[in-house]
Amino acid sequence: MSTMNISLPDNLKAFVDEQVSQRGYGTSSEYVRELIRRDKDRLQLRNLLLAGASSPPTAPVNEAYFEGLRERVRRRDGVSPKARRGA
Repeated sequence: MSTMNISLPDNLKAFVDEQVSQRGYGTSSEYVRELIRRDKDRLQLRNLLLAGASSPPTAPVNEAYFEGLRERVRRRDGVSPKARRGA
């Protein structure tokens, strides 16, 4: 693990210390690592959403689409139509 030193104004240092004690972190480093992980996850999600938004349209996602997915899973799992209906 690498070490990084940061400088914070007193009010931010006090905020970090308060978060560490109130939210159960062992150290300020644990708190900062968690913030970085969340930001990394947020950026990854943002990039996925942007990629999806810029991708070409596909078939409509409606009840028929989801029923088709369910049917594929049923066939894959070997569940008979009768068993699905509880007959």
